Amino acid sequence: MDFGVVLQTNPPASRAVHLAKLAEQFGFSHVWTFDSHLLWEEPYVIHSQILAETRRVTVGPFVTNPATRDWTVTASTFATLNEMYGNRTVCGIGRGDSAVRVTNGKPVTMRELRESIHVIRELANSRAVEYKGSTLRFPWSTGSELEVWVAAYGPMALKLTGEVGDGFILQLADVDIAAWMIKTVRDAAEAVGRDPMSIKFCVAAPFYIGEDRAHMLDQSRWFGGMVGNHVADIVAKYGEHGSVPDALTDYIRGRQGYDYNTHGKADNDHVDFVPDEIVERFCVLGTAEEHIEKLKQLAELGVDQFAGYLQHDNKEETMRVYGETVIPAMTEHLTAKA
Repeated sequence: MDFGVVLQTNPPASRAVHLAKLAEQFGFSHVWTFDSHLLWEEPYVIHSQILAETRRVTVGPFVTNPATRDWTVTASTFATLNEMYGNRTVCGIGRGDSAVRVTNGKPVTMRELRESIHVIRELANSRAVEYKGSTLRFPWSTGSELEVWVAAYGPMALKLTGEVGDGFILQLADVDIAAWMIKTVRDAAEAVGRDPMSIKFCVAAPFYIGEDRAHMLDQSRWFGGMVGNHVADIVAKYGEHGSVPDALTDYIRGRQGYDYNTHGKADNDHVDFVPDEIVERFCVLGTAEEHIEKLKQLAELGVDQFAGYLQHDNKEETMRVYGETVIPAMTEHLTAKA
């Protein structure tokens, strides 16, 4: 299993760069950042600095969307970063949440998401693509490589992910829900003749190393509110007992609005409806041993990467324990002499 960290690009930007460098030192393979241009600083500028000051980590947005950025501009950004830093980028993409809702927009359609994935991937892989009636390519780009990983919850988005995604991003660490969603994506891939095992599966959730349960729960409760935004859309479309597990939809019954000004923050004041049970199920909390136990369950489902959100007050220590204890425990042990 690979390990990533998910950062907010709060000022000063040097703080995100510092945390990214620590992540690499502690053995994390990926550094992801939020992409919401009004709430936080511009991620791609910071990505460039992270790539300049690291040597191995792969960097990308968690997640971008096709609505707030022209698809060809997004592709050009990735192709440029790859030319500068040697194919160390990945594109996480979804229909759009905070980046579009804060500007009174709305998520893109499934058709737009599908088309944007194709355009971004082809151009950012130094290939030509048909776009708005013309054949386009970057004449300056050769050998660029980019995978596009799709963030999804609902049935239609999961189906799309299986059909066209290089990877699947699931933003919660509930083992039962993850099992259902991974199977749904794999079934969709197989239905269109793709190898279902070729899709990379990334589970993302807040991770906190500690022993004070109440404090860890309070520091991570924001995540249930963030997930609830997407779940509310699913419930509106399919009903409370629709095409996704009740375990995912039941908890939002007490949800009454959401304030994007505190989106993704530990002090979010619109998440009282999220019970402790959901925080425990959706996140990875506790001692190193508790983390390892849950991560092993996810690995058995076929999860290729765990990406931990670092939106709490114990960032460095959590990464240190992962680097010294958790990641080694989840890594194949080799011996110098058999």
